[in-house]
Parts: sequence; C-alpha cells; structure tokens
Amino acid sequence: MTAYLLRRILLLIPLMFGITLITFTVIHLAPGEPVEMQMAMNPKVGKEARERLQKFYGLDKPLHVQYVTWLKQLAQFDFGRSFSSDNRPVLDKIRERLPVTLSLNIVALVIEFGLAIPIGVLAAVHRNTLLDKGITVFVFLGFAVPTFWLALLLMYLFGVKLNWLPISGLHTLGYEAYGWFGQLLDLAKHLVMPILVASFGSLAGVSRYMRSAMLQVIEQDYITTARAKGLSERVVIWKHALRNALLPLITLVGFSLPGLIGGSVIFETIFSIPGMGQLFYQGVMARDYPVVMGILVIGAFLTLLGNLLADISYALADPRIRQQ
Repeated sequence: MTAYLLRRILLLIPLMFGITLITFTVIHLAPGEPVEMQMAMNPKVGKEARERLQKFYGLDKPLHVQYVTWLKQLAQFDFGRSFSSDNRPVLDKIRERLPVTLSLNIVALVIEFGLAIPIGVLAAVHRNTLLDKGITVFVFLGFAVPTFWLALLLMYLFGVKLNWLPISGLHTLGYEAYGWFGQLLDLAKHLVMPILVASFGSLAGVSRYMRSAMLQVIEQDYITTARAKGLSERVVIWKHALRNALLPLITLVGFSLPGLIGGSVIFETIFSIPGMGQLFYQGVMARDYPVVMGILVIGAFLTLLGNLLADISYALADPRIRQQ
C-alpha cells in the first residue's frame, strides 16, 4: 500500500509539469494580447508605449523563456502580478476570492450528494414504478436544462416578478447596519439561487449514478442471503447494499474537487458573485495571463489531488484493491 501511494504521488509531478506546459502554450497562442486589449480603447497610443508595456510584462521574450521564468516563480509559490491596472500579486487576488467560491461549492456539494444518494436508492428500490419514472423525468430535465438559462429563469421569477430574492452580489447595500441575524439572513437570501443553480445539474447526474450502482448491488447473491436470513428490508438496503453501492461515487467525489473552482464560472458571472469563477472569466476576457494561469494551476492540482484521494478511498473501502 505504501509503495502504491508513493508511486502515485511521484507520478503527479510529471503530470503537473505537462499540464502547465500545455496550458501556458495554449493561452499564449489564443488571439489577442494583454497590451492590445489594454490599448484598444486608446487609439492615440504609439508603438513605443506598446513596446514598453510588452517589455514591462515580459511579453517581448520568446515563449519558452517566458514559461521558464513563470515556472521558476511557481516553484517559489509566486504566481506573479496581474496585468490589470492595479498590478496586484495574483496570489492576493486568489486569496481574497477563494473562500467565497469554496464556501458556495462545498455547500452545493453537500446538498447535491445529500439529496442524490437517497433519490438514487429510492429509484433503484422502486424500479419501474411511478416514483422511478418521475425521478427519471427529473434527471433528464437536469441534464437538458442549461445552467445559464436556469439561472436567468430563477432571476426573472424570484428576483424580478415576485421580488422575493436578490439577483446579484452577496450583500444588500448597507447590510452593515443589520444585526448578526439580519446579516446572516441577507447572505442566505443572496445564496439561495446560486447554490440551487450550482447543485441542480449535478444532482440529476449523481442520482442516476447512484441508481445504476444500487441496481447492480441489490441483484448480488449476498443481498439475497441477507434477505433469506430474515433481515428487514430497511437493514438490507440502507446498511448492506448502500455501503457497496457507494464505491462508484468515490470517483465522483474526487472529480468534484476541481469543480469547486472551475464549475463556478457561469453562476458567479451571472449572479455577480466576487469569487474565483468571476475572476477567471475577467482574466480570460482581459488576457490576464498570470491570473488565468494561477487559477488553472490550482484547478489542475485539485484534479490530480481528487484522483489520488479517489484511489486511496477505493483502497480503504475495498480490501481487494489493497491486496492487489
């Protein structure tokens, strides 16, 4: 087990290097440069000013030299400085917005798996019944409805027509005057629609995975044996079958880690939430290479970490994997 873990951890190093190399190259080959984006609204800027800016940002050097320079900074946990007008360190920008994105997505993830598991179990246990067909319709709706369209519908219904919920930001103007309970209630109202949008599509998919895994498990011989021993159906399903059916979901949990950052781009932009998703979108639009690379590196690290944790969880949950 120890040798397996060491081998998996050492494999992350070349994978991380390859991901950063490909990402860095693709971003710099994309149309539009930071200097051009900044000077587009000022046609009077001369060639010398453009060249000074390119030299200031290090964009006058060959691409491989830029990558080596950036890699040296990354080795010191320095993501560089933003190309935006404030020229702030990228790490400071990420540190400001990361708690917002993590909080939103962790709450959405808990709701997603907390609802998807019992929904999938019920659909499997009551297979081909009216309940199962109703859940299937819900799942197909979850797959079919685009996230941005659902967000706009919720904003129009609950924010514009009914005026029940705010449609943007995290706080109401002047919320500091509220008491602690009023501030908490104001924050909750702002988060209802973003969390609903973040969890709806994934909820449908995870519940479908859970149904499929549960159907395979309840057809096994040991489940028949457990029923033959006289155990109640509740114990058979929720204690014996569920434990083994959860194994495929371990992979989904691992893959959900990078989604804590990357999956928030759409709803953070639509709801004007100052998180990592909105920062990434703004960085891409402005060709802010250090910001984009910083967020992508974190996303790549979380992806590799999620795969590693999934492998470890499999080994802990299934003794056969540990023996192999």
